[in-house]
Amino acid sequence: MSLSQRIVRGVKATFGAELLRLGAQGAITLLLTRVFLSPDEYGLIFLAIAVFSIATLFGTLGIPKSMARFVTEYRETDDTQIRHIVRSSIAFNVVTVGFVCVLFFLFRGAIAAAYGEPRLAPLLALGIAFIVVKVAHGYLLIAFQGFGEVTLTAVTSTVSSVGRLGFIVLFLIAGFGAYGALAGFVAGYLVSVAVGGYFLYRILSSYPATESPEPGLSTRIGRYSLPLTASQGANVLYKRVDTLMVGFFLTPVAVGFYELAKQISTFVIAPADSLGFTVAPTFGEHKSSDRLERAARVYEQSLEYVLLVYLPAVAGIVLLAEPGVRFIFGDAYAGTAPVLQVFSVFVLFQAIDKITNDSLDYLGRATERAVGKGLTGALNFGLNLVLIPAIGVVGAATSTALCYALMVCYNVYLIDRELALHWRRLATSIATAGGVTVAMTAAVVALQPFVTGLVTLLAVIAVGVAVWAVLSVASGLVDIYEIRTHI
Repeated sequence: MSLSQRIVRGVKATFGAELLRLGAQGAITLLLTRVFLSPDEYGLIFLAIAVFSIATLFGTLGIPKSMARFVTEYRETDDTQIRHIVRSSIAFNVVTVGFVCVLFFLFRGAIAAAYGEPRLAPLLALGIAFIVVKVAHGYLLIAFQGFGEVTLTAVTSTVSSVGRLGFIVLFLIAGFGAYGALAGFVAGYLVSVAVGGYFLYRILSSYPATESPEPGLSTRIGRYSLPLTASQGANVLYKRVDTLMVGFFLTPVAVGFYELAKQISTFVIAPADSLGFTVAPTFGEHKSSDRLERAARVYEQSLEYVLLVYLPAVAGIVLLAEPGVRFIFGDAYAGTAPVLQVFSVFVLFQAIDKITNDSLDYLGRATERAVGKGLTGALNFGLNLVLIPAIGVVGAATSTALCYALMVCYNVYLIDRELALHWRRLATSIATAGGVTVAMTAAVVALQPFVTGLVTLLAVIAVGVAVWAVLSVASGLVDIYEIRTHI
């Protein structure tokens, strides 16, 4: 199977899983917001999850990504070490997760007291179970990526998504409220860990065993995990600490608005997520085989596709956020709209980062990436301290979008240092994508006064997508023949 065929197959598998995951997540979001919970209760759940995510970071310590990087390398050079790499990384994670869980158990009461929110305490009681299954679930997804088995990633992710939806609905119908919804998340992850663990066992069984692991290999795995931990820590500063700060300075209702806007952005980011997850390991393979020119072409084409999709997406979010939130989630969540409009910038740069972030790890540039992410993450924390008290929840979104943009620009610079990208050709593609965006925006603006309900909103979106598709094909940015060949 050629590289392009492998990438297309992987993208289709992961995107299919993403569609199922997003469908399940969309159903969960609609059920929680429209049927079962108030904005206050909705925000409380995701405030608890933000707390758990900080603990999950310290329970992981970048070990899964370090493992995946060495698996990718040793698959090409010495596959007798594969079992040792996986065993060592699992042992590391068992120790770190155990330590974090003990600390979380001891301090969960103090965390609830710090927020002055008694309703948070019973949710934090589920924290240890959530941390364990979330770390295990993340480890499995990254392990399958390192083995080049993105189809298994898709299967495990799908089981998790469907399981969470089923258990959340079951527990909510049973009348357990916010506590039941959080327990549904834990149960869904637990089922996917059981399924994914079986797949990983089957993969490892296909590799030869060795009684003499390479000297120092475990140490190298642990050492390489350190910059990855720093990078993941900065990632948490972007994705979770802002939620914690919104909850601290404002209210659970504000957390609900903020988290809903972030969840909507994850729906939009799905295609880039699938593409980035699939192509990232190929950069490690190209570097091991000294084929950096080929790696550069893969990255350039990925970047062109991402910009073609997400420049128009940003314009659409800005124009249609207010009626979209109002007609889909209800007037009670209208405060989400301005946050979502600011987050549109975050969506664009996150899409670029999806094809850049993991790729740097596989190219061996994790340390430099961690420095950039750490600095901009610290800047994000400082800006949140200033902007959230000053302008509320929109301030958190502004800080996140600005600092994330700076970080992604630095990451693209690192990719260029490693691969020597052809910027003249990229500039032409970017300018063409910009022209398509302007035309699509003009069509949506002309129809915007006719948006009076959900049906007319969907009709305007359909017209905008149609304009984008026609112009993308006419400009040569999208090759219909190539798409038909790979479907």
